[in-house]
Amino acid sequence: MNTPPRILVLTPVKNASTHLLRHVELLEALDWPRTQLTLGMLEGDSSDGSWDQMQALLPRLEARCAAVKLLHHDYGAVAPQGVPRWDAALQLDRRKILARARNRLLMSALGEEDWVLWIDVDMIDYPPDIIAQLLATGFDVVTPNTVTSPGGNSFDLNSWADAGATHMHDRRGSGAIRLDAVGGTMLLVRADLHRDGLIFPPFPYGIGSSRIRPHAGPWGIGEIETEGLGIMASDMGVQCWGLPDLEVFHYRG
Repeated sequence: MNTPPRILVLTPVKNASTHLLRHVELLEALDWPRTQLTLGMLEGDSSDGSWDQMQALLPRLEARCAAVKLLHHDYGAVAPQGVPRWDAALQLDRRKILARARNRLLMSALGEEDWVLWIDVDMIDYPPDIIAQLLATGFDVVTPNTVTSPGGNSFDLNSWADAGATHMHDRRGSGAIRLDAVGGTMLLVRADLHRDGLIFPPFPYGIGSSRIRPHAGPWGIGEIETEGLGIMASDMGVQCWGLPDLEVFHYRG
């Protein structure tokens, strides 16, 4: 019997005290051998006790995973009170910092694993066999369809094709679809691609590429963070894929 591949689950954390317990419960429910599962989490700039809660949950994480690495690093990112994190005025700085946090976590936690599975801390449900389902596609970079309700529109609009005109919910029933950009709510990446230089750009990436959006966002032309990773993967000769009919569920907030 073949040994299953080694999976590294990585999660950036900020002000996630209300989500951490569910995050751990979902990891505990994964249908994957403990010996082949490792975990890394990086917390920063929280004001709600997230780091202390992560420490309290460490015994459960260590019981579930062969190795666990919990990291803390503040970036000095504090949103103005009463302003939601998705406010357009915050996006450039927020996405730059998230890209830096993802890269720091990746470079600190990646060992000899075969795959990296990025999972947002505020995912609220996904099937226990999600790893097997994603691996079965044979794709090097693949993401399921993150929604907040069954059959609803995609929550993670960072996964797109056609210069941002096509999202996952537009292509239900089509099987796997080619994506130009990906989101990070749940994203499986072959670990060797990260080792070869595939990162989350903390700066606008892909200027001049036919795959970017004509007007990306507050930072102007180019793609940043997870979308930048998708464009970079293409530049490395790797196609990103989405699975519109494989739904995973995100917190509505």
